[in-house]
Amino acid sequence: MTALSRAELAQFIDHTLLKPEATVADVRALTAEAVELGTFSICISPSMLTTTVLGGVPLELGEVKIATVCGFPSGKHVPEVKAAEAARAVADGAHEVDMVIDVGVLREGRVNLVTADIAGVREATRGALLKVIIEAAALTDAQIVAACRAAEEAGADYVKTSTGFHPAGGASLAAVRLMRETVGDRLGVKASGGIRDYATAIAMIEAGASRLGLSGSRAVLEGCPS
Repeated sequence: MTALSRAELAQFIDHTLLKPEATVADVRALTAEAVELGTFSICISPSMLTTTVLGGVPLELGEVKIATVCGFPSGKHVPEVKAAEAARAVADGAHEVDMVIDVGVLREGRVNLVTADIAGVREATRGALLKVIIEAAALTDAQIVAACRAAEEAGADYVKTSTGFHPAGGASLAAVRLMRETVGDRLGVKASGGIRDYATAIAMIEAGASRLGLSGSRAVLEGCPS
């Protein structure tokens, strides 16, 4: 098993709060916890980005980055709307954007449209890191490969397994391995959805994940032996 210290593992984590019922107070609590735990980033809904200046009191982020989502969670947004949403998110302070592809279009084999969708968001997010959520649990292996290739062709920085909201499920070791095999060391791979303990987090990293999307980051880190 890969040996990572608690601080090292924390730097793989996007500490995530994307629940529809989340409040400003919840985002502030998430941020404080992220700083305490030393996670790489927080990941919050785009409407919550303005909490960084809410009431003139900025979030105390320290070195923690801000990530948000785009076209979330269905991916069934008009491409121009996704691009506009992503551009607004970057303008509102997001350092990273996790966009959702239209999974149905991919499953139909219209990969060129998926590539164009990603490219539009890429153009709108210059200067920010772009992750592409492919909803791997709803795809065949061939479709996972096609989605990863589309993301790379369109200039994305990462491919990501899941929204965590799809009934087909979240991250799997098999999907992470296949995604890493497809993109090599050219793109990052983010595993997200259903990672709730230290052993699973480490297994995802060993399979090829370079980032982890976690809502229960404290529980995972508390399982760390050092």
